Amino acid sequence: MPLDKTSISEITNKLQPKGQAFIDGEFVNALSGKVFDNISPRDGQVINQVASTDSEDVDRAVKAARSAFESGAWSRMAPKDRKKKLLRFAELFEANMDELAVLESLDMGKPISESREIDVNVVLETLQWYAECPDKIYDEIAPTGDNALAMITREPIGVVGAVVPWNFPMLMASWKFAPALATGNSVVLKPAEQSPLTAIRMAELASEADIPDGVFNVVPGLGPTAGRALGLHMDVDCLAFTGSGVVGKMFLEYAGQSNMKSVWLECGGKGPNIVLDDADLEKAAQRAATAICFNQGEVCVAPSRLIVSDKIHDDFMQIVVDTARAIEPGDPLDPDTRLGALVEQEHLARVEGYVEKGKAEGAELVLGGDRPNTNLGGYYLNPTIFDNVTNDMTIAREEIFGPVLSTITVKSDEEAVAVANDTPFGLGATLWGSDISRVHGIARSLRAGTVWVNNHDHSDITVPFGGYKQSGNGRDKSLHALDKYTELKTTWIEL
Repeated sequence: MPLDKTSISEITNKLQPKGQAFIDGEFVNALSGKVFDNISPRDGQVINQVASTDSEDVDRAVKAARSAFESGAWSRMAPKDRKKKLLRFAELFEANMDELAVLESLDMGKPISESREIDVNVVLETLQWYAECPDKIYDEIAPTGDNALAMITREPIGVVGAVVPWNFPMLMASWKFAPALATGNSVVLKPAEQSPLTAIRMAELASEADIPDGVFNVVPGLGPTAGRALGLHMDVDCLAFTGSGVVGKMFLEYAGQSNMKSVWLECGGKGPNIVLDDADLEKAAQRAATAICFNQGEVCVAPSRLIVSDKIHDDFMQIVVDTARAIEPGDPLDPDTRLGALVEQEHLARVEGYVEKGKAEGAELVLGGDRPNTNLGGYYLNPTIFDNVTNDMTIAREEIFGPVLSTITVKSDEEAVAVANDTPFGLGATLWGSDISRVHGIARSLRAGTVWVNNHDHSDITVPFGGYKQSGNGRDKSLHALDKYTELKTTWIEL
């Protein structure tokens, strides 16, 4: 349920966020004693100090995870009992959703309306859904001759390292650890240094749910230290990562330099948003404007390339611009805010750099590109729209991760598909039109892991999520996610 200003203020005043690592069932400092300032993008102020773990701490967490796995306390627990503990974890999460939503908005700048009405509810659904999986995963008997019995069993892979981004800290983490825990693995979670607070709190809740010590560990820290150490660790069996393509490629290299661990990647996108000439213009235009502002545009499936038929361009763009102009940046802890703060000063500067590059390369800036007049002191940018963009411009090629929309005009369906697919990414694509045969044919031609037709970003835990090309490999969500965290064993018995 939505939170009002009074409730938000009361929760904020009571917060005492922990900043330690959570290893083997207890809060611990980094062995080096090092910490870093955790700064809120809302106002640029320090929330707390967080343990800056490095290779020694990661090694300690991996050893705890391995010990827990080998003991069988979780990995060989009866599936129905593992289910009960995961359901208890979900219950505790649900009881603390208001606190977790405020922590999320304070830590990474998203509007409290989104963190409370969307993020925590998606995480709860994820926890509940995977909690129901352990006693519903069946093994197989292969069809053989009468002289043999061939069993195919699905077993936990072992120690899972999960490295997650700052744009949806809770949500992305749950998409990794929930299926990993459901299949009996131990987890070492490395949250982004910009947003570690909810990961630490969730580990505490998992412990309260009586999930055995060492099964769920959290090591906050910097990417080049803690993240790299997890990627290179010789006793991590699987690494699941969501983040930039540059870092994703590093994890592939780390696997090759160490033990050839399985590496599963989700590395962003540059989503095409195709609007055909027979689309519902009002609906498509309003969604184009709101979607690029959702979560400040810090969304891997943000429909940042608006591909519009030349037959409707002028009328359509008028609605897009008018809708976006009404979306004003504001305090993430204000329930009326629709556009919050970008995650950190460095990222704000990076997004502004793309705006300048767009202008320099000849795109027409029709809205925004500047910072709002605000006394909050955080990292804010007005909704920004470019028109007359060509697909070879930097703002059409690279993931900006901000509220910046690039509009490309096309003359045919074939050109729209060609532009949409002309990208190194392939995570999500959006398509608007009224002729079902036409849109179905175009949807089949789009090289993306998810294609939304006459909507954007609608989803459910029951469907897989992941990308083509340099958007990554493997899938989060659905039963397909279980494949990443399990091994198939064949046992051939001669009779």
